[in-house]
Amino acid sequence: MEDLINQLNDILWSKALIALCLGAGLYFSVRTRFMQVRGVPEMIRLLLKNKSSDAGVSSFQALAMSLSGRVGIGNIAGVATAIAFGGPGAVFWMWVMAFLGASTAYVESALAQIYKEKDANGKYRGGPAYFIEKGTGQKWYAWAFAGVTIVATGFLLPGVQANEIAKSITTAWGVVPEVTAAFLVVGLGFIIFGGVKRIARFAEIVVPFMALAYMLVALVILALNHQQVPAMFMLIIKSAFGLEAGLGAVLGLAIEWGVKRGIYSNEAGQGTSPHAAAAAEANHPAQQGYVQAFSVYVDTLLVCSATAFMILSTGMYNVVGRGGDMLKEALPGVEPGAGFAQAAVESMLPGYGAGFVALALLFFAFTTIIAYYYMAETNIAFINRKIHRPWLIFALRIAILLAVIFGCVRTSSMSWTLGDIGVGLMAWLNILAILWLQKPALASLRDYEAQHKAGVTNYTFDPVALGIRHAEFWERRANGLEDLQAEAPKTAAQLNEEKLR
Repeated sequence: MEDLINQLNDILWSKALIALCLGAGLYFSVRTRFMQVRGVPEMIRLLLKNKSSDAGVSSFQALAMSLSGRVGIGNIAGVATAIAFGGPGAVFWMWVMAFLGASTAYVESALAQIYKEKDANGKYRGGPAYFIEKGTGQKWYAWAFAGVTIVATGFLLPGVQANEIAKSITTAWGVVPEVTAAFLVVGLGFIIFGGVKRIARFAEIVVPFMALAYMLVALVILALNHQQVPAMFMLIIKSAFGLEAGLGAVLGLAIEWGVKRGIYSNEAGQGTSPHAAAAAEANHPAQQGYVQAFSVYVDTLLVCSATAFMILSTGMYNVVGRGGDMLKEALPGVEPGAGFAQAAVESMLPGYGAGFVALALLFFAFTTIIAYYYMAETNIAFINRKIHRPWLIFALRIAILLAVIFGCVRTSSMSWTLGDIGVGLMAWLNILAILWLQKPALASLRDYEAQHKAGVTNYTFDPVALGIRHAEFWERRANGLEDLQAEAPKTAAQLNEEKLR
């Protein structure tokens, strides 16, 4: 079974997917005229507009929700595994993926806003399944994405996060995984049974605090080890292009693992962030596109780089060649993962490293599991529009709790492989979909930029005028009929779902 799973992972993460991710990012960068560079001032301005409503969360809360999904073990353990299997040069390709991926994040998040709708409880829902169904008319494709996302975010990916939490806590304090699993299940149950508003509030408080604290410690490590910083940057650049002695053999792996872990970390193109983007209250779909593009920078250029700099400046890492030979072994017996970061901080701040990284990983991964739950719930809500099975939400909550327990006690290699399969499946389906549906997202960008250039302060969006079909929510808003859906009588199935919630 393990061999079969590894073979499936190799097929999904072939060079074709690597080329698709990089190619889509470059293509969207050109088509948006590199909005990820031009739009930085607007991204920051929109973040300061903390507008929310009964139906939707604020832009900042949506950013925090998407960051809670992006900022997870990929930022610590994921960076370490990229270095272990792709060499220090993998960090450079993670940066490339972030820069190009910001435009991809804009496109998928703008599409999520364009095709969002209100659920039975009057809350915004949306994501790839919604925009695939409405934008392409291919319901089977939309249901395929919804099914894959429920499996990936409800079963496969939470186990990876839980596994790294348990490992790091065991390393730091000797706590057995079973105890860690019990505490995670209690905390997670309290949050996910509270609904999307509780998820948004939790993410809004925890995510900025934990990211800032982590980057502050990274700055302290770099300051204490400042003499190694120039050599560290040279190592990253030279290794990225196979110019570093002894590491040239991993040139292809540097690109592969940089892109692979870059997507795992910042999730640009994976199709996860559009779920949070659709939940935001916005005057124009492009606004959430800008905000979500900025979140890619926060994730990779700041948090991932913090991990990479701590590990590489201290030299606390191993590099494994294609044949399994050790090209560099500074940490004998230490598996690729959070242990690299723990050793790096411990080497400069003795007595604090293992515990600090374990605590950071706990917050990072825990909020990511919560974000995964919300994504799975949104896709169940998409399915329930047709089949009306409110018990599916309760089943999901139980399943994700079991996945966390299972993830805490299973081997890390199997956890990562299953997680990679989930990411790969979602990326294939989502990137092909947004390439198909790029026109509405690009039209919304041009419309927003035209209004911005004209000095408009109250942005509006009329999909019909832009030739965009099936964007019913925005059509109603343009005609002053936005609240009619929320006031409509609820069916018996919808009322039962409310009781279950």
